[in-house]
Amino acid sequence: MIGSRKNGGRASPFLLVFLSFGFFLATYNLLILVMHKTGRGGFTEELRDPVITRPDELREGTGAKFHVALTATDAPYSKWQCRVMYYWYKKMRDMPGSDMGGFTRVLHSGNSDNLMDEIPTVVVDPLPEGLDRGYIVLNRPWAFVQWLDKATIEEEYILMAEPDHVFVNPLPNLAHGNHPAAFPFFYIKPTENEKIIRKYYPEYKGPVSNVDPIGNSPVIVKKSILEKIAPTWMNVSLRMKDDPETDKAFGWVLEMYGYAVASALHGVRHILRKDFMLQPPWDTEVGQKFIIHYTYGCDYNMKGELTYGKIGEWRFDKRSHLRGPPPKNLPLPPPGVPDSVVRLVKAVNEASANIPNWDTL
Repeated sequence: MIGSRKNGGRASPFLLVFLSFGFFLATYNLLILVMHKTGRGGFTEELRDPVITRPDELREGTGAKFHVALTATDAPYSKWQCRVMYYWYKKMRDMPGSDMGGFTRVLHSGNSDNLMDEIPTVVVDPLPEGLDRGYIVLNRPWAFVQWLDKATIEEEYILMAEPDHVFVNPLPNLAHGNHPAAFPFFYIKPTENEKIIRKYYPEYKGPVSNVDPIGNSPVIVKKSILEKIAPTWMNVSLRMKDDPETDKAFGWVLEMYGYAVASALHGVRHILRKDFMLQPPWDTEVGQKFIIHYTYGCDYNMKGELTYGKIGEWRFDKRSHLRGPPPKNLPLPPPGVPDSVVRLVKAVNEASANIPNWDTL
């Protein structure tokens, strides 16, 4: 059974059976890969409520290094983002206040690509054909299951990251002991979707408010805890995708709900850090936040006014560059555009100016 990869997890046998689905057990060699692991004990410490802030003296980090794990595909769109992300990781890694350790691009295409010599990479397999039903993000939890099984990871903690992340300040280890740190997403609302959440998080496990309003990224988590969560995360996400009501309700954030529910099933509560990340154009100031997540398009007129939903006279949108990297020296936004957007474009420009073979690789 996939969900029982670790004997020491908190989920009951009944729940693990509940999480299984027969058709998947017949595919691939997943069962063999996952079940040979031994347990490492359960969790004893719990939070009554997510912690929103921590004392200022902890901002500089606990000193415990974390490994940066970046899941990615071999598409050109993913590659250029990974190159920018890795550039800024290297620049921030050794700065004061950083607890960054090693770095791995977890490439879930099943094959090597032409970034293997530039970015430390481990190749893992995608889900069996057709299982993701066109929802490529479902490969993420399966990628982590494989990577955790096959890789040698020196650090005690792991940061789960994505290609469209840019480090803008040195990142300390925001986790605290067995409590991972995560960014709270305003659109992940477990309590407002109780009917659906209860399909995967039964009442005997506790209130739906135990499910944190997060996705898997960015999250800093103990490696031993992620090893327990990852198989359940994969199972829950696949079951959600297989349920029409859940699929319709959660859409492209379904896998994020999958991680949130899987964590709650194992009794894991996250420290919620609003300063973990900012998302232009809605977040306007970088300040002391740590990661820019450029998932939204940034459209402005030449007066510096946001024209979201309408292509602006000036724009930066990663989706404008699906087939290859953006050109070097992108034009900066017009006067009046928020600092977060200006900082993002400058970060992309700096990376493209300094990465060899930017236009030709």
